[in-house]
Amino acid sequence: MHRREIPDISTRSPAIPHRRPRRRLRRMAAAVTALLTLAVTALITGLATGAQATAPSSAHSGYASPSITAFGCAHPEAPGQARCFGIMKARRTATGRMSPFTTGSPTTVGYMPSDLQSAYKLSGTSASGRTVAIVDAQDDPNAESNLATYRSAYGLPSCTTANGCFRKVNQSGQASPLPSGDYGWAEEISLDLDMVSAVCPSCHILLVEANSANTSDLTTAEDTAASTSGVVSVSNSWGGSEDSTITSSDSHFNHPGVAITASSGDSGYGVSWPASSPYVTAVGGTSLSKASNSRGWSETAWSSAGSGCSAYEAKPSWQHDSGCAKRTVADVSAVADPNTGVAVYDTYNSCGGGSFCDIELELGLAQGADGWVQVGGTSASSPIIASVYALAGNTAQVTYGSYPYSHTAALNDVTSGSNGSCGGSYLCTAGPGYDGPTGLGTPNGTGAF
Repeated sequence: MHRREIPDISTRSPAIPHRRPRRRLRRMAAAVTALLTLAVTALITGLATGAQATAPSSAHSGYASPSITAFGCAHPEAPGQARCFGIMKARRTATGRMSPFTTGSPTTVGYMPSDLQSAYKLSGTSASGRTVAIVDAQDDPNAESNLATYRSAYGLPSCTTANGCFRKVNQSGQASPLPSGDYGWAEEISLDLDMVSAVCPSCHILLVEANSANTSDLTTAEDTAASTSGVVSVSNSWGGSEDSTITSSDSHFNHPGVAITASSGDSGYGVSWPASSPYVTAVGGTSLSKASNSRGWSETAWSSAGSGCSAYEAKPSWQHDSGCAKRTVADVSAVADPNTGVAVYDTYNSCGGGSFCDIELELGLAQGADGWVQVGGTSASSPIIASVYALAGNTAQVTYGSYPYSHTAALNDVTSGSNGSCGGSYLCTAGPGYDGPTGLGTPNGTGAF
């Protein structure tokens, strides 16, 4: 039978119902049904494989032991490229992928600014507008709006382009053109900006976005950040494996009068660069928990924090540990365990936002995040320490990573935990005094910086 054609909408009488929206609704309903089926499968899969997928247990009050997944920019690096060191609280999907929870709020995911200021005795301190620079790759188009949401949620003063507190530039220091956006690096950028805000609400923030994750672009951005007027510290939450070429790039971190921090990595015992550069403060990681002791907090070495003995970098004059003839990582540390992670707000994603997007993200069908998430990695500890340097206001007297070594009384010594197997030595096992995973310890006020 010959099928009658439906008239074009332009000639359709208003009294005749338009059928196309119905077809769209049916397609959407089918998609939702498929996603819900996947969600149920994911739940069953997660329950069945939870013992294998779950990270080591945490003493973080109020949080179960979550599974974790690396940020989208944490892929294994190729020669001449870097990866970021951020990790997110997550769960296993039906496909076996770890994907983020996306239903958090400012008070239900991770530690808040008041927690970090309490843990590290930073309440009441001020940077008087000194600038912390963040160096990352690619663009986060939502960086400023996400930063505004984070700061507003916790009652922190606004930090915007309009009031002169926030600036975003490319690797050459210009407001445009900016690099292309990247969902994974946007997660990293959100973490970095939020940690500066949490630890140092009075700091100004400069975000320098490299064109790519190539080391050549990132080091160009490093020079731009360190040479910008007002910058007193620069945080680098990225790195790569050591090789024979790293020493030729060390000069990009040699900026006297500016404290430069670098994450030690999140793959456990082993050294990454630029954390191994003698010109930076290498920042390791801890698991941070509330406690009933006089401090109110306790810390152990995070099991995935990077540490060890460099194969290429000469030992700085201020390091005197006997088990490593070359540069030892780390120098100091701060919270990095995503099981005891920090709250971060990020909305740059591939699905556009909303509840449907949240389902896609949790099923691993989309990239990025859509709101409040709990994260960690030494990507968190590096901007924390850079911000403490800004609060201390002492960088004109700081020689690379040396200052904490002569001011250990102003640090919390972390004496337990390990990040791998190294024959039980201090290079991978925390103990009294200096050790690899936590360095000399974590901030106890600003006196060590």
